[in-house]
Amino acid sequence: MTVQRIYDTVADDFSRVNDLIIQRLSSDVPLVEKIAQYIIESGGKRLRPLLVLLSSQAAGYTRDDHLKLAAVIEFLHTATLLHDDVVDTSDMRRGRSTANARWGNAPSVLVGDFLYARAFEMMVELESLPIMNVLSHATAVIAEGEVMQLMNVKNPDLTEAQYMQVIHNKTAMLFEAASHTGALLAGANDSQERALRDYGKHLGLAFQLVDDVLDYRGDAETMGKNVGDDLAEGKVTLPLIHAMAQGTDEARQLIRQAIRKGGLDDLSDILALVETSGALEYTMERARAEASKASDCLTQLENSPYRTALEQLTEVAVARVS
Repeated sequence: MTVQRIYDTVADDFSRVNDLIIQRLSSDVPLVEKIAQYIIESGGKRLRPLLVLLSSQAAGYTRDDHLKLAAVIEFLHTATLLHDDVVDTSDMRRGRSTANARWGNAPSVLVGDFLYARAFEMMVELESLPIMNVLSHATAVIAEGEVMQLMNVKNPDLTEAQYMQVIHNKTAMLFEAASHTGALLAGANDSQERALRDYGKHLGLAFQLVDDVLDYRGDAETMGKNVGDDLAEGKVTLPLIHAMAQGTDEARQLIRQAIRKGGLDDLSDILALVETSGALEYTMERARAEASKASDCLTQLENSPYRTALEQLTEVAVARVS
């Protein structure tokens, strides 16, 4: 199954979600609407709303509120992107200038706040306290993940366990919330609810770990950002952690200095070290293990095209690099 065929499983619903997103971006303040539309329409895959659509229907949902829930998840995600780019002083995302590069930091932060507020307005309209509980908790955890990452910028002593906690909070949490709330909306039984919650968590971890590999092996055209951007920002990811653990004292010192310094002066040397140390292969092994755990969760669901699409999504997660 190709990526497009996964989306085709919910093509009509996906189109309706896109229409709802544009409709609910409406604002009496022109700049709010302009920035929000710019970031929403910037070419993202919308994996998280896709998870809502697939998870809810894999659990038997047949009504229309999954469209609103999918839009809520996309608004939450977009708000975090706006804030992330300001914190990271990023000027490129998905191959385009970031909102903060075009309009400045203050408008980007404030429009991110608007999107959070709009998401919670729509969340209330769903009239489900369990869903509100999951999403409000997820929003807090994601913010904590951002702070954890910020605290560890240029910290070469970050451990693998600490790093996995950061990416769970920062990235996997919204995947988890998307599939979990899809199950809640469908009224899934306890075992299916847990299965879909855990599916999202493991899938999110797999996607982030592959992104870590792509930061050292990808290219700007396919990634929408430059190779080595994480290193340039002083972000410690799993390939660097593993390369330091496996490398010589000289290699370890070079990586530690590059992390502390930031920038790309030592990029070619670091690229060589993460390749020769087996760090990228190790990170891919971890990603494949998380994808396998996600797939295993789906045994709790009845066979359906939606379950099949969720299974194939675990393969897509780790197929982005050879």
